[in-house]
Amino acid sequence: MKPKIHFIGIGGIGTSALARWFLSKGYKVSGSDTSPSETTQELKKQGIKIFVGQKASNLDKNIDLVVHTAAVKAGNPEFKKARELKIPVMSYSQALGNLTKHYKTIAIAGTHGKSTTTALMSLVSIKAKLDPTVIVGTKLKEFGGSNFRPARRNFNGGGNGKGEYLIIEADEYANAFSNYYPWAAIILNIDREHLDFYKNLSEIKNAFLGFIGNVKPGGILILNKDDKNLFSLKNKIQKIAGRKKIKIHWFSVNKNLEKILQIIGRHNVSNASAVYDLAKMLGVKEKDIKSALKSFTGAWRRMEYRGLLKAKSYKLKAKVYDDYAHHPTEIKATLSGIAQKWPKRPLICVFQPHQTKRLTSLFKEFSGAFDDANALILLDIFKVRGRENVSQNVNSKTLAEAIKKRVSKFKIRNSKLKNIIYLPHSQQKNIKRVLKNILQVSSFKFQANVIMMGAGDIYHHTKRLLASSTRK
Repeated sequence: MKPKIHFIGIGGIGTSALARWFLSKGYKVSGSDTSPSETTQELKKQGIKIFVGQKASNLDKNIDLVVHTAAVKAGNPEFKKARELKIPVMSYSQALGNLTKHYKTIAIAGTHGKSTTTALMSLVSIKAKLDPTVIVGTKLKEFGGSNFRPARRNFNGGGNGKGEYLIIEADEYANAFSNYYPWAAIILNIDREHLDFYKNLSEIKNAFLGFIGNVKPGGILILNKDDKNLFSLKNKIQKIAGRKKIKIHWFSVNKNLEKILQIIGRHNVSNASAVYDLAKMLGVKEKDIKSALKSFTGAWRRMEYRGLLKAKSYKLKAKVYDDYAHHPTEIKATLSGIAQKWPKRPLICVFQPHQTKRLTSLFKEFSGAFDDANALILLDIFKVRGRENVSQNVNSKTLAEAIKKRVSKFKIRNSKLKNIIYLPHSQQKNIKRVLKNILQVSSFKFQANVIMMGAGDIYHHTKRLLASSTRK
């Protein structure tokens, strides 16, 4: 009889995918979350028992393993009950790490671009008939709107290339990727991020070196030569690779791929270049690589087209997109990509900062991240449960003031930003009215692009904004 697995925080993007893996293997799976969501509803339909609310009674002695998200602490009632019942407890990254030991794992790491690159690597591998199992940090229409793809064949360890591959995201937050043991790894970039956990960039670099040290002997490393923080570790990486006979390949942007990609931005050409080079090393045919890369139109909340605001109400038509960018580097890359793709279209960004600590630590970088937008609407910070222990006087209002000061005082020549509006939480229901005002009083002549941006719950605002609009 298969063991019973219980997830605390099963609605998370990672835990829900891992729960689906266990379910696909015949395990009996249950899980809880603090509130219902689209994800928990989907899991329930798939046969997973879902508890809304986290309490000790959700567990019993018949549970064989408890898996929890990084947000769950020892004081959680289900966590405490599991300890009392002497049920083994693992974090999500520890449980996923166990899987990586038993597959030929391809792990995608880097501060930015992991989800898109994981998606691209997955589609190339499927096209090449490698039949991978995939756990990705977004939803893909190619997987039926899921964040998980099971191998079509059961991997029995025979080494026939069918079902033996596992493709995952390797997240650096809280050093999660230290639990993973990949056979091949792509590292896209290293940046200052998760500064509520890491003290500085040096600590982050050391964490990536630790992850590199986990690559299996004889494995493959695909590294971004264009990323200065990653390239600065070249000598240390070579020493690690030399001891373990790991093959190193440094990649750069393959400009030829820009012609075939449907996703926009130089950063995505870079992501695709990493996938292209690894696939070539795996012996995948070039026509299959390019066919798969060309087929990808994007992932959930990654420059995802959501609908159209009608000219009748707004003076101009406006296409609305949803994007997960929440770090200054990501914001700049996304807005730059949009501006280059549609240079004549006005660009309006509605941004919800994610976590006070991030905004505080990267305040200067945030103030210069929106130059490619013509107008910016700033919402209040989305507070992250369990990660908000700072009390600095930094918020969305002070960010709006800093951006205005920067643009006007220093007369930033390359900045297109003319309209900066702070919209406090009490007025967020007025997003539609503010957008109407921007479009109606502006001198814009072409169809606009509106991008709803952030890692919090801004996508709910997108739904409300488009409630009476169409998807054309």
